[in-house]
Amino acid sequence: MILPAFLKYEFLGNTIGQYLVAVLILLVGSAFRRLFSRLLSKLLFALTKRYTGGVSEDELHSLLIQPLSVLLLVVTLQLAGATLTYPHGPTAVAAGGQLPWHEVLLLRLLALAFIVAAARVALRLVDFALLVTSRRATLRAAPGPTRLDNQFLPFAKDLLKVFLIIVATLIALGQVFNVNVTALIGGLGIGGLAVAFAAKESLENLIASFTIFLDQPFGVGDLVTAGPVSGTVEKIGFRSTRLRTAEKSYLTVPNKSMIDKPLDNLSLRTSRRVGFSLTFDHCTTSAQLHAIIADAVEIMKAHSLVTQDVQMKFSALTPIGKEVSVQYFVETTSYDKYLDVKEDLNYRLVEVVEHHGGLFSSAAVAAANSGKS
Repeated sequence: MILPAFLKYEFLGNTIGQYLVAVLILLVGSAFRRLFSRLLSKLLFALTKRYTGGVSEDELHSLLIQPLSVLLLVVTLQLAGATLTYPHGPTAVAAGGQLPWHEVLLLRLLALAFIVAAARVALRLVDFALLVTSRRATLRAAPGPTRLDNQFLPFAKDLLKVFLIIVATLIALGQVFNVNVTALIGGLGIGGLAVAFAAKESLENLIASFTIFLDQPFGVGDLVTAGPVSGTVEKIGFRSTRLRTAEKSYLTVPNKSMIDKPLDNLSLRTSRRVGFSLTFDHCTTSAQLHAIIADAVEIMKAHSLVTQDVQMKFSALTPIGKEVSVQYFVETTSYDKYLDVKEDLNYRLVEVVEHHGGLFSSAAVAAANSGKS
């Protein structure tokens, strides 16, 4: 027959039939790899649905379909290549018993691509697993993010991803580059690995991150000051802690720096201190000053968020006026609420002074203004 004879025609060491099979595999794989990826993702969701804790199927699809599609493309290329004979022959060897270098290069590139694609799928599975854990923890806990959600899970995700990347790298070294991984690890040891990867600082930050999780000097959402750095903790990572400053800057601070310096966790304060001085003009009488202080103390103590240890004293007699020191504590850890209470009481203090006919020292105001300029 003409057709079988045509299919048996050889070109570059392969028959036309082999080329057609390879092309068919490539066409089917390329056309349906996204569909196959979705089916695999649906199958995984069906198997884990009872444990997903509210994670939707679409969320899993958004994580898995793209890397699965790339993995299936690499598998398609490998299957198509397996149907063909290399132009110089799959078993043809060069003079030293070695395959031609270009054939070895092609095979190793495909193997490396498979390892990288499989590692990407594994990393996305870690994302899915940690997302499920976070949702389940949220459902079991009180409404709102928990410390487990905000602090431990991001760190655990980073740690697992680093582990998977190391495993993928070792597999690539062993399978693609023919490195004796067992001998490599045994020869290096822990200290050798640290030196080999120039990881002294990274190792210190890793140890510091474990210290942070064990001692828990601060958590996500806390307002902290460490040395010259101050801000709200947004993430505690594998190597560093991310802070959002009052100026809305996003600071990345090495974990080692967070525990090496004295750290003030402002969020653990039971109250916030307010302290300032008022300077009255010398024409303000002692009777007026007594009345102003008495009424102001009563107003501050009556506030629902102010503690009872309010102090307002005639503290000094200066050339520019009579100085009164004011101190009270606001029972809140919220900086915004602290500012609201402070503003409210400032208005009330001004009203008390105006009610009793007191006058602030114009010289003190002028001195303050000159100091600002």
